[in-house]
Amino acid sequence: MGGVSIRPRRAGIAVAALTALLASACSTGPDPADPAPSASTSAPTPATSSAADPAARAAALVATLADEDLVGQVLMPYAYGSAATTVSPGSAAGNRALAGVDTPAEMIAKYRLGGLILVGFSADDPTKANQKTTNVDNPKQVHELTSGLREAAGRLPTGAAPFLIGTDQEYGVVTRITDGVTALPSALAAGAAGDPALTEAAWRAAGAELAAMGINLDFAPIGDVLATRSTVIGSRSFGADPKQVAAQVGGAVRGLQAAGVAATVKHFPGHGHSADDSHKELPALTQSRAALGAGAWPPFTAGIEAGTMAVMSGHLDVRAIDPGTPATFSHKLLTDVLRKQLGFQGVVITDGMNMAPAMRWSPGEAAVRALNAGNDLILMTPNVTQAYDGLLAALRDGSLPRARLVDAVTRVLTMKFRLAGSSAPAMSTLDDPAHRAAAEKLAGAAVTVLRGSCGTTPVKGPVTVSTSGGRDRTRALLTDALKAAGVPVVPSGGTVVHLVGYGDGASDLRADAAVTVAMDTPYVLGDAKSPRLLATYSSSRSSMTALAAVLAGKARPAGRSPVAVPHLPATTCGA
Repeated sequence: MGGVSIRPRRAGIAVAALTALLASACSTGPDPADPAPSASTSAPTPATSSAADPAARAAALVATLADEDLVGQVLMPYAYGSAATTVSPGSAAGNRALAGVDTPAEMIAKYRLGGLILVGFSADDPTKANQKTTNVDNPKQVHELTSGLREAAGRLPTGAAPFLIGTDQEYGVVTRITDGVTALPSALAAGAAGDPALTEAAWRAAGAELAAMGINLDFAPIGDVLATRSTVIGSRSFGADPKQVAAQVGGAVRGLQAAGVAATVKHFPGHGHSADDSHKELPALTQSRAALGAGAWPPFTAGIEAGTMAVMSGHLDVRAIDPGTPATFSHKLLTDVLRKQLGFQGVVITDGMNMAPAMRWSPGEAAVRALNAGNDLILMTPNVTQAYDGLLAALRDGSLPRARLVDAVTRVLTMKFRLAGSSAPAMSTLDDPAHRAAAEKLAGAAVTVLRGSCGTTPVKGPVTVSTSGGRDRTRALLTDALKAAGVPVVPSGGTVVHLVGYGDGASDLRADAAVTVAMDTPYVLGDAKSPRLLATYSSSRSSMTALAAVLAGKARPAGRSPVAVPHLPATTCGA
């Protein structure tokens, strides 16, 4: 380990007062398992017995752990391979470069990891820059992988606490598991629907499916307010109004956690207040502290009040508070603001440490700086060995105070033991009718008319569906949905319904389209000449089904654009 001593040391009795204090702090706030309408009878029921208090169990376990266990519990890297113990030669080579081992299971054992993130990417994914591999193929494969990961983690001294398996299942453009599951519409679609109860029901359904596949931590929902035309946040946000976004975040948190999956509100202190991409550079937030407090932080406060188990720190330069320091490494932002001012007592997780702003330091130094700032979990370090060795060395030379590490591990284990009260639903719950109904109800409420008839006027004659480049799958979804709704579809010569999506601009519009539909942020509609403009904000199956119902005259579009589009109203359907 680079010359670092591996002599075990115990956390000891000296932390008892700290952990007892943390135990009481972590038990405050709403319980994510509070009763709420269920989207599926298969949703798990979290345990509520005070005899098995998660914070007390965490404190007791922390007191038994060696230094190596403490350090490992704050690391949540990615790994190469679609199975825990058997991987391809290419995946083995990737794991050796990342962590000096061949398989994900060996990585867990060697570094005594607290968790692992499942990664993957798609073409319309603004986060693809730091997705170096994929662990995701289909639900059955994911379930087998997570079972193998948990089996490996069960042999650790921390094995009594559930292993954290997370992923970015935001729905919309950032969705890791896409096939064989219920696909919710995007966050922006939920914002357009404007009904937190619908959001909660849909996210409860989604949480039950994640839990069935063995995933217990979702890096969602997005708490960023879309104050700029940010392409990296875009439709991942619930909208531009802080109060409305706050209500939606609260609904998503309650839904996920009622299903036994920890929510992570991200990216604090508010990525939507800069249009720059933190995967590639350090975005600057130039707003005053008061402006951020009023315009960026209400959704995080709402998530905290809803009981979110985690908050993700963002690689953002907040000039008014800690200029030049990414928030991920800022004690002023994470400890003074997030902990003390906003009152969050759960787990703070870094954004990916393989993103450009975090890589100005070596993996070991970056991990130490992040822990000292107030993070509790280090996500996606670019080198597991260096991060682990750096943390262990810093613990032993005092540059990482033992109390700070013990605090972080206690929070992580408290979250794990809270999750231990939930049992996973059967795999048969995936994409079941009740879950699809919840997604379709939310998607249906989101469809918005920004120009043209508001009522249930069907399109005239047969329809020709066209799209901007590379969207054949979405065109097929809408074609099938229109046919199912009784609308004839022809290859050409019909009334043109044109679909545009993520990354599209004026050049992707079609001048002869009778109807233009925005399936991502609706800004492009400001350049469209079509007599009827609609927005679904999402290209999911549920969104295309909802769109078809509107085009067929079978549903009245009731959504309102959650962001302002120049020269267009939020809806033509009245106030």
